[in-house]
Amino acid sequence: MRNSIRFRLWSAAAISIVIALAIAGVGLRYLFELNVERRVVSELTDDLNELIAATSFTADGRLLVASTLADQRFASPLSGHYWQVEDVGTHSLVRSRSLWDATLALPKQAANGELQKEELKGPGGELTVAVVRTITDADGRAFRAVVAEDHRNVEVSVGEYVRDLAPALIVLASALMGAFFIQITVGLAPLESLRIAVKNVIAQRTARLDVAAPSEVQPLADEINRLLDAQEKALSRARSRATDLAHGLKTPLQVLSADIRTLRKKGESELADEIEKSASAIRRHVERELARARLAPGVSGDAACLVREVASGVVAVVKRTPRGKQLSFVIDAAEDFIAPVDEGNLSEILGNLVENAARFARSVVHVSASARAGEVIIKVVDDGPGIPEAALNAALVRGVQLDSKGGGNGLGLAIVSDIVEAYGGRLEMANANSGLAVTIHLPRHG
Repeated sequence: MRNSIRFRLWSAAAISIVIALAIAGVGLRYLFELNVERRVVSELTDDLNELIAATSFTADGRLLVASTLADQRFASPLSGHYWQVEDVGTHSLVRSRSLWDATLALPKQAANGELQKEELKGPGGELTVAVVRTITDADGRAFRAVVAEDHRNVEVSVGEYVRDLAPALIVLASALMGAFFIQITVGLAPLESLRIAVKNVIAQRTARLDVAAPSEVQPLADEINRLLDAQEKALSRARSRATDLAHGLKTPLQVLSADIRTLRKKGESELADEIEKSASAIRRHVERELARARLAPGVSGDAACLVREVASGVVAVVKRTPRGKQLSFVIDAAEDFIAPVDEGNLSEILGNLVENAARFARSVVHVSASARAGEVIIKVVDDGPGIPEAALNAALVRGVQLDSKGGGNGLGLAIVSDIVEAYGGRLEMANANSGLAVTIHLPRHG
């Protein structure tokens, strides 16, 4: 999963979305808090102007606030809304009932008439948002007026905003992640088509990548096609040379066989046996290469044939042999059962397997075909002595002849194994209760 391009892209997108929305959430919270504070300052400024309008000096120079502010929160003790007026000269105070017996510590005095926005400590030590202004009348007497509001009111508003904002950001993140997943899936869809095209080449349904890829991927598909063309030509040349070599050796081997017969007539049996032994080894390799060449230039994934029909033809040939006349042959396959293999290659497979089975069987050879879990299973079983467990693997080695008196050349099973592997299948051998069982597993394409 970690090696998946889709997973990597989606993970990177998800992380980016979460980080981006987290930063956006922090930014939106800050902007909202700033906006709330602006609104609070605006409202406090209105209250401050009202307070200044109600403030004056009496004839004897005392500070006087003619009327209280309209907002009743200034009349409730410790309500979080406070006002205070201070005589700059005498430092006498007039304050709202909400301050009770506390005072607001004012900051350094600014220029006359200038509005100051400050953060002051309230009666309980809490932080407040305050606006302060110094006013000087015509007689040169000055006072400082301040109106303040508990900052917790701002924090409450911001908290409510964040609680409303968080679900919206989560929904937005989910929607964006889903959109990115769809975008990635659509973007990587051409790679899936390329994978299917490569699978078809491996299964030998096609010889080239037959896919219309996007401009970013098409060069890769073109290079693969060029590689496949070069490989096909190289294999064709190699198989042609192998076939030519094998055919070229057949004539000298026939001459050598005639010389062996001549030596035997002259009484040179020992020399004839040595030469015949070497000639047999050469002949086995020649037949091996010819059998492999028959698979060139490769098998087709669309090949198919009727198993019972091919098996019947093979059995008919084996029955004509001296050994075959002594045996019974049972073919257990439906008339319309199809195997995903070329008819000639299946004849080669069954020919070798049935011939081997007939060589060792006591009375019967059983050929069956069935389908299971996406594969075709062809089995040839005899009732002979079987093969020693230690020799089962050796039976598939090229040129290994387990029975030197059997008349074979030791290549049958190896050739069968080559053909089966060419179709993407596998060959299994096991000693059954009655003899040797050879099982072919072939994948069913499509």
